[in-house]
Amino acid sequence: MKHFCLQLIGCLFLIYSGSFYAQADTSENILNWVGCGISKKSYMTRLAEAYNKKNNVTINLQGGGATRGIRDVSSQEADFGGSCRYYLPNNLAEKKVGFEPVAWDALAVITHPDNPVENVTLEQVKKIYSGEITNWKSLDGNDAPIKLYARKGKISGVGYSIRLLIFSDISKDFPTAKKLKSSGPVEKAVMSDINGIAITGVSSARLRKVKILSLNDKQPDYKSIKKGDYVLYRPLFITYNPQSKNLKEIKKFIRFAHSRQGRKIMIANGVVPYIDALKLVMIQSRQALAAQSASESNITHE
Repeated sequence: MKHFCLQLIGCLFLIYSGSFYAQADTSENILNWVGCGISKKSYMTRLAEAYNKKNNVTINLQGGGATRGIRDVSSQEADFGGSCRYYLPNNLAEKKVGFEPVAWDALAVITHPDNPVENVTLEQVKKIYSGEITNWKSLDGNDAPIKLYARKGKISGVGYSIRLLIFSDISKDFPTAKKLKSSGPVEKAVMSDINGIAITGVSSARLRKVKILSLNDKQPDYKSIKKGDYVLYRPLFITYNPQSKNLKEIKKFIRFAHSRQGRKIMIANGVVPYIDALKLVMIQSRQALAAQSASESNITHE
């Protein structure tokens, strides 16, 4: 949890750090981007199109998940990438990567459109993922089993964020969940299963025919995320390698993402520009410290 607090403070520092604008040589007008599918859908596709139109630089986009968006950049198999999680503290390769926060995304709880449930609490979500609530009747829904869908592995962007933000435990297991390879199949499973439930990025969820549940009576819309009223939000990062031969062009793109034009594109695609809601850094730090304190208290009383 100390690592989580430091990453939030570090994100704030990166925005204002003069070292961020260091220059390097660029040798071509094509950049390869890989990583988080949610980042790709929520801002990168439109930003890349606008940047190409303005600067005549083509950005080839590939998905592959947050871990690929960090590790392929570390190994320079890609020029830059996207991630919805910070580096793992025990992974030396990931520590070599630069992380620039550019947007805020929310985690959305999704169900089938015909599911009658409209709202869940954070505590109910915890119990669903822990296997303590297994029937929709417990949530004032149909008398039917809850079918939980989740990403395979524990270090995917969404999976890692769920464990960190909801459980303060990055090794938490979800015993009743059906595990799928990526967020896309998870979302599609919920689309076709009236008893399904899952968590995904809200910007991705909006592109699917799913119901986005209110969480603690709040919808994950622009205003509630920006104000910090919606409880599950996380930064979206552009990742880069400080040793990249194309560092100058990559950082020019990042400055474009932070520009007025770039922020307008993000807002139009349903995400909150990072520098428009810097207070969320401190709010999330306080939440993390409170969660850590509660976790330590529970251990003490066991």
